[in-house]
Amino acid sequence: MSLFLIGLTLAWLPQARAEDAKLDNDTCNTCHDGKRGKLEVPAPDGAKRELYTVDAVKYAKSIHGDMKCLDCHKEITDAVALHKINAAVAKPNCVTCHQALWATVQKDELTETKTRLGLVVQNIAAYQKSFHATPDKDNPARPKAYCEDCHNSHAFHVPPLGSAKRTEWHREIPKTCGEKCHEDQYTAYAASVHGEAVLDRDNTKAAVCSDCHTAHSIKNTSSDEFKLANVNACGGCHKEELKSYTDTYHGQVNRLGYTYTARCMDCHGSHNIMAIDDPKSKVSPKNRMKTCQKCHNDKKPGMHDATAGFTTFGPHANSHDFAKYPEMYIATRFMIGLLIFVFVFFWAHSILWYYRELQDRKAGKPAPYIDLKGLKLDEEKKYFKRFKWGWRLAHLVFAIITMTLVLTGMTALFAHTSWAAFVAQALGGPRIAGLIHRICAATFVSIFAIHFVYVMVGIFRSKTFRWFGPDSFMPNWKDLADCWGMFKWFVGKGEKPRFDRWTYFEKFDYWAVFWGVNIIGWSGLMLAFPHITATYLPGWVFNVGTLVHGEEGFLAAVFLFTVHFFNNHFRPDKLPPPDVVMFTGRQSLEEFRKDHPAYYQRLVDSGELEKNLVDAPAPMMTRASKILGLTLLAFGLLLLVLVIIGFFTR
Repeated sequence: MSLFLIGLTLAWLPQARAEDAKLDNDTCNTCHDGKRGKLEVPAPDGAKRELYTVDAVKYAKSIHGDMKCLDCHKEITDAVALHKINAAVAKPNCVTCHQALWATVQKDELTETKTRLGLVVQNIAAYQKSFHATPDKDNPARPKAYCEDCHNSHAFHVPPLGSAKRTEWHREIPKTCGEKCHEDQYTAYAASVHGEAVLDRDNTKAAVCSDCHTAHSIKNTSSDEFKLANVNACGGCHKEELKSYTDTYHGQVNRLGYTYTARCMDCHGSHNIMAIDDPKSKVSPKNRMKTCQKCHNDKKPGMHDATAGFTTFGPHANSHDFAKYPEMYIATRFMIGLLIFVFVFFWAHSILWYYRELQDRKAGKPAPYIDLKGLKLDEEKKYFKRFKWGWRLAHLVFAIITMTLVLTGMTALFAHTSWAAFVAQALGGPRIAGLIHRICAATFVSIFAIHFVYVMVGIFRSKTFRWFGPDSFMPNWKDLADCWGMFKWFVGKGEKPRFDRWTYFEKFDYWAVFWGVNIIGWSGLMLAFPHITATYLPGWVFNVGTLVHGEEGFLAAVFLFTVHFFNNHFRPDKLPPPDVVMFTGRQSLEEFRKDHPAYYQRLVDSGELEKNLVDAPAPMMTRASKILGLTLLAFGLLLLVLVIIGFFTR
């Protein structure tokens, strides 16, 4: 058989003596141009292997067109059929050839003029780490794909961007990948919206294989690295959809570097993507439930079957398209208005307060006068008992829980930041962070409920309590007058109001918790149990719930760590921080006189002041309270910095 093959090959050669034939391109082409039929040689397994045919015209136009055949095929020593091979010379190898060329370019200091050769070497490095470079399952002796499998080295040429030939070349990429190796994927792609655009309409902007999988650094599609990069690949064309996706919990988890939530391909498919109005599309109305239940089903740990509302959830809902997403449009503008009002009012309030209080301190303005009615008090030894231990404990627990909620919640809201990814990883991943968030939320609501019941029982048992009296947290007309009076004082048009037991800004802090528990709590509850929510409510509530939950959390965090911290720790009369009254429960009479003069006078007038006087807190208690207060302040300010970074990089 071997003799027969040799004879057959010799029959194609010119009749002149082969030993005398010159080894040049013309000689090679007499056999390898394909005009005499296909050439076959014995393969290592004993079968026949067909040799490449070289189109001389295409070769001349290729990137290698100026090269001689022997520049690559150096192991060939004669022009005889079934060439004699010099075993000491390596066979053609794209990698070693281009690496050697680049080394020469670097040695000759021509890197600036030969940048394309450098790009090829970069592509080689990417290929060597890629999925294609790993051993083939059926033939471990060779990689899954060689350079030659994708690039015909005798005809390879990448036309310039924007040229007509570039369009043709771009159009051939799916065929190159599909016909040789990925037939099933090519068939599905050809029928998809991407395939129809490229193959039928020559739309070069539509996606081809290399747009999603890259050209040289191809990864295993089951790897997390590919799954994360693939979302960005889709977003490279679908920027608006990527932005709206990252606003959902699915996208937030993905941005944190985890792949267990739904990604583009989970909903739309990979190679067989269809238009939404196509009945075969995975996201067409009649198929959405089935698509959602791929992930949301009882068979998966911690998951439940998707219910009716899932089909109307908007994974790409935005806040600027009223016609398509009216609920999101309205909710967004409400939240923006609320944020602007709260921050503008209270930041202006804080800035003006700081200025006026600082000026009064510089001027040595005395504290408000209190008529003690002959009562002799040692203001250094005696303190006013302002808060009982239960209130102090609840405040401490609330503070710790709130900061934990901010940390875990803002990690999801600002998932695009590097700090969020670090926090998520440190906590054990988004699932653990979410579990911590929900436990803290449940604890917060439980303490709030206990507090509410305790207060209401005390109110209804009291025979002297007045709903709008000075001891009540209910807002009243004096609060409005005090607020107006404060702004007059800020600008030097009046005296500072004489506050009673509770100031208007303290009442705002108190009632803000009621607002937050309801808005953040109910929205969080709906998001935590989506299968129940979607049983009774439409899917858009998840979009609005996610928006409101995140923005309310942002509002609470920024307000607490700016306005609340300023009011209680950073205004001139409180410096240096921290104010420890909420930890010791005791306030110096001097500070009590400044902060609540009307309450002070009322207690003196009623003869009840002495009942509320206690000794100064022990030095150890004061020291421990200051350490605890500074620790909480430092952590709160750190959270504020992280939130600001997240907001301005979103």
